[in-house]
Amino acid sequence: MTLQMVLDEIHKRPGSGEAIAVVDPVTEEPITEFADGGEQAVDEAVARARASFESGVWQAMPGSERAKVLWRIAELIEQHADSLVEIDSLNTGMTLPHARQLVSASAEFFRYYAGWCTKVNGIAHDIQMTGGVTGSYSNLHAYTLKEPYGVVGLIFPWNGPVFNACAKLAPALAAGCSSVVKPAEETPLSAVLLDKLIAEAGVPDGVVNLVTGYGHTAGAALVAHPGVEKVAFTGSTEVGKQIVAASAGNLKKVMLELGGKSPVLIYDDADLSSAIPMAAMGVFMHSGQVCVCGSRLFVQRGVYDQVVEGIAAVADSLRLGGPKEDDVQIGPLVSQKQLTRVMGFIDEGKRDGVEVVTGGYRLDRRGYFVHPTVLTDVEPGMRLYQEEIFGPVVTVLPFDDEDEALALANDTTYGLAATAWTNNLGRAHRLAKRLQAGTVTLNCQTVFDPAMPLGGYKQSGWGYEWGREGIEAYMQTKSVWAQL
Repeated sequence: MTLQMVLDEIHKRPGSGEAIAVVDPVTEEPITEFADGGEQAVDEAVARARASFESGVWQAMPGSERAKVLWRIAELIEQHADSLVEIDSLNTGMTLPHARQLVSASAEFFRYYAGWCTKVNGIAHDIQMTGGVTGSYSNLHAYTLKEPYGVVGLIFPWNGPVFNACAKLAPALAAGCSSVVKPAEETPLSAVLLDKLIAEAGVPDGVVNLVTGYGHTAGAALVAHPGVEKVAFTGSTEVGKQIVAASAGNLKKVMLELGGKSPVLIYDDADLSSAIPMAAMGVFMHSGQVCVCGSRLFVQRGVYDQVVEGIAAVADSLRLGGPKEDDVQIGPLVSQKQLTRVMGFIDEGKRDGVEVVTGGYRLDRRGYFVHPTVLTDVEPGMRLYQEEIFGPVVTVLPFDDEDEALALANDTTYGLAATAWTNNLGRAHRLAKRLQAGTVTLNCQTVFDPAMPLGGYKQSGWGYEWGREGIEAYMQTKSVWAQL
C-alpha cells in the first residue's frame, strides 16, 4: 500500500464531523484531510468489536493459532517497513533512521506477544481453610482462570504512531480481546496501513476496528462508551485525568501511560564522555517529544560547568531538518499547537530570569523547528521546571551530595523515568531504589525492550504495559472453587 493509497483511503473514511487537516510539520502544508468520525463511528466500531468477541472467532481461537497470526503481522510490518517509515516520517517530521527504528521495534512487539499466547495460565491452589458458610468442607479444588476483558479501547499518541499502536495492539490481541483503536488526529496515516496489514495477516473482521477523529469527539465517545470494558491510553497527564472521569459511567478499567519530567543525575565520578552525549540526546532526540526524555538534569557541582558546556555543545552541533534533507539528526515539533506550547515555556522562562545557555528560539525557516535549548539559573518553583514541555528543552541545576540530588529528582508530580550516571556501583543501586520512577536507567538512557514492563509512579500513569504485565493488563482473573 503506497503513501498515495493511504492518503486516498483516509480521505474517504466515513464521518459526519468536521474536516480535520493532516499537516506536514516540515513544510506547514496540508498533506490531506479526513472527516471526524465522532460518536457514530465509535458506536459502530464498538458494535462490531462486541459481535466479534461474543462470537468467539478470536478469543476462543487456540492460543497457538493466535500466535501464528501475530507472527504474520510482524512479518507484514517488516515487508511494508519502507512505506510505514515514509508515512510516519512525513506525518511527524521524525528522521528516517528514527522512524525505521520504531517500525522495527513495532514488529518485535508482535513477535514477543506471539510467544505469550500459549503461556498465560491461572494457578491451582491447595486449600488450607476448612470451613464454609454452610458447614465444613473437605476435598476442595481451587484454581484461577485468565480471561480477556472483552472490548477494549486503545488510544495512542502522535509522537510515535505505528510504534505506540503496536505496543498496545500486540498484547490486546494476544490476550484475546477485541478492540477499537483511535490514533491521534495529528498522525492517523500509518494506522490506516497497519489496519490493512492486520486484516491481511488473518485477524478476523471486527476484532480490530479503526476510528479516526478528534480526541474530544471520537476519543471521548470511546472512553465513555458503556460497551467498552477497558481503555488503554498513552498521552498527557491532563487528558489522562479526563479519561478517568469519563470512565466512571460503567467503571471501566483504565490503563494510563502519561507524562514525565524525568530527572537525570550526573555525578562527578561518571564517565562524562558517555554521560554528556547520551544525556543530551536523551532530551533532544525527536525534538524532546519522547515521554521518558530526561528534561531535568542535575549535575554534581565539581563537574557542573563541564557538563553544561558539553550539553550546549551537543545542542549546537545537531542538524535540524526534515526527513528528506541530508545529514539530519532531529526533526521539527509535530504541530503549530506544540510549537506555541514549547515557545511559551521558553519565553516565560526568559521573563523569569533563567539563563539561556544556547537555543531558546525558533529556526528562521519553514516548519515547526526549535533550536535545542539549555537553561540554567532555574528555580524549582518555575512552571518550565515543574511541567512537561515535550520539546527540546533541558534545565540544568547543580547539587552537592546524594540526598540533595534525590530530593531534587523526586520533587515532581511525575514519576515515569529517571537516570543516574555514576561509576560507584553501590551508589547506583541505592539510587535505583530511592528514585521515584517506574523506569530507572543506570549509565544508559532511552533503552527499552518489549520484555521489560513500562509504567509510571505518581501522576505518570496507572498500570504497566509491555512484558508479562502487558498481556495480563488485558485479562481479568476468575477464581473457581470445586467440591470433589
